[in-house]
Amino acid sequence: MAITTLRAVVVLDCPEPGRLADFYARLLGGKVEGEGRWVEVTFDSGVLKDRTLAFQEAPGHVPPSWPSAERSQQFHLDLYVPREELDAAEREALELGAELLEGDDGGKRDFRVYRDPAGHPFCLCAD
Repeated sequence: MAITTLRAVVVLDCPEPGRLADFYARLLGGKVEGEGRWVEVTFDSGVLKDRTLAFQEAPGHVPPSWPSAERSQQFHLDLYVPREELDAAEREALELGAELLEGDDGGKRDFRVYRDPAGHPFCLCAD
């Protein structure tokens, strides 16, 4: 029997929770709820339905450095898109404020690595 339930899919520390929540809401198609030191993104459909992605204010937040053993990423998000939409998804992610860290080696790999506006790494993966 489970002792607890998992309410938030992930909680990201960041300097500006509202700004980062807006980035992920636009990227993933969610809805921003709340303001201030704790902001959530909720989803009405898809695999994230009834799940929450939360953002917590962390004064002095130092983003991970990817790749680095000294300031390792700790975790990252893999976000899947149909292979034929990968370039379009990348353009949209970059327009929203993502930064490309590592491409897919000319299509040899099934993922590309990015940094979100607060510095957390995430991947766009070909589905």
